[in-house]
Amino acid sequence: MKPEAFVSFLRQQRASAILRTSIPDAVGPAMEAAVRGGFRVVEFTLTTPDALGWIERFSARDDLVVGAGTVLDAAGVDDAVRAGARFIVSPVVDPEVIERGVELGVAVMPGTHTPTEMLRAWRAGALLQKVFPAPAGGPAYARACLGPMPFLKLVPTSGVDRDNASQWLAAGAWAVGFVAPLFDAADLAAGRFDVIERRARELLAAVAG
Repeated sequence: MKPEAFVSFLRQQRASAILRTSIPDAVGPAMEAAVRGGFRVVEFTLTTPDALGWIERFSARDDLVVGAGTVLDAAGVDDAVRAGARFIVSPVVDPEVIERGVELGVAVMPGTHTPTEMLRAWRAGALLQKVFPAPAGGPAYARACLGPMPFLKLVPTSGVDRDNASQWLAAGAWAVGFVAPLFDAADLAAGRFDVIERRARELLAAVAG
């Protein structure tokens, strides 16, 4: 999938499932639960046990687009793309990460917080701009940033939940990403994957256009 195609697909899906956990036995079952709940864009952070292996396994499926999160350097981009990642997410704006992702033909979504960082990421070639950490103004902050820069494609993750996800989208966000509101730490520890599946359905219903 070409970067531009992924950007369009993410817009269509409106949300992604982002898994960050330290529990090895929970990784596969938790993401499977999110997929059963309807998510088609999924992200494994590289801090997750055997993240590259899970990226490889899930990227072999035709019905999913898989990405890597918490990518901090060009070597991480190489590893993730080799494993099958079609998009790269970072918590920061690192020109080397963006450049390497562009070279390898994958979409890059660096973490941005200020309008200056958003513009810098866009100019460096990042087709998407992750909003991280959660801004104090919430959805209104995204609307304010998009006012003078409507060409940005902002994707908030931190601070997005079932109650405010639709507000982010109404404010102009390109899509949203669900982390803890989908993959609750207590559910992961207890193996309550049926709860994660149910929550996935609820979250996707909340962002349905």
